[in-house]
Amino acid sequence: MEAGTSRNRTAVTEFILLGLTENVGLQSILFVVFFFAYIVTVGGNLSIISAISVEPKLHTPMYYFLGILSLLDIGCITVTVPPMLVCLLVHHCRVPYAACLSQLFFFHLLAGVDCHLLTAMAYDRYLAICQPLTYSTRMSREVQGALVGICCTVSFINALTHTVAMSVLDFCGPNTVNNFYCDLPPLFQLSCSSIYLNGQLLFVGATFMGVIPMILISVSYAHVAAAVLRIRSAEGRKKAFSTCGSHLTVVCFFYGTGFFSYMRLDSVSASDKDKGIAVFNTVLNPMLNPIIYSLRNPDVQGALKRVLTGKRS
Repeated sequence: MEAGTSRNRTAVTEFILLGLTENVGLQSILFVVFFFAYIVTVGGNLSIISAISVEPKLHTPMYYFLGILSLLDIGCITVTVPPMLVCLLVHHCRVPYAACLSQLFFFHLLAGVDCHLLTAMAYDRYLAICQPLTYSTRMSREVQGALVGICCTVSFINALTHTVAMSVLDFCGPNTVNNFYCDLPPLFQLSCSSIYLNGQLLFVGATFMGVIPMILISVSYAHVAAAVLRIRSAEGRKKAFSTCGSHLTVVCFFYGTGFFSYMRLDSVSASDKDKGIAVFNTVLNPMLNPIIYSLRNPDVQGALKRVLTGKRS
């Protein structure tokens, strides 16, 4: 390691990512697996975006948000997986200090927008089912744009705060990160200065990016459940619940793994279990989302068939 400048306040100029395994034979297998997962994820989410674009039935607020969610999933997996694939090919992974902070910033920016967009989608379902007469007014194009703008603004502030707070920490060595991408908890372990403020910021960030959205989603679905149970026809109840099931499944996966990763502030050492959760956060969640949303949705399935066959609606 070279001596850093006083401006950087760190002796570490690069980080070494341990990745998922140090076994060279397994690295080749993992390259194939994660390359396939990346192609499937990007292809699946692009298909969802294309289906929403070409199918008039899907030109609704719910699918507008779903299209943005698909874009975010492509961004999240692109920030983490392609660099990891390069590392698996060359069998070592050295990441410059600035590149590590950049990856940290963009990952938290995209994942943060994801958090709040899921909240906006829950609000959309609440208005559609509980306030159907005023739905078109309350969920107008302007409101949709405003909600997305709020999601992006809050996430940008959160990601920038964590990145700046990380940049002022001292890193004197060692510089080995027990993960396959740069993230807050494993980098905290390498700092030779106090991370008390960073821990507090992480707790506040997790509250605004996780706890509050979860409360809002829970309140929205409590009202939705009450409204659906008042529907007399079984077919009507089934139809109402079917529009919410996919979203609830995605919420459970997304927030379950996210809370496990960032709310355990008393955890000191990174483990293989943490890497497994990281794989779920960065790879499996974005790959499962298009499958979940298309599996039981005939409108999306029909639009996907028309996209693949080139037929118009």
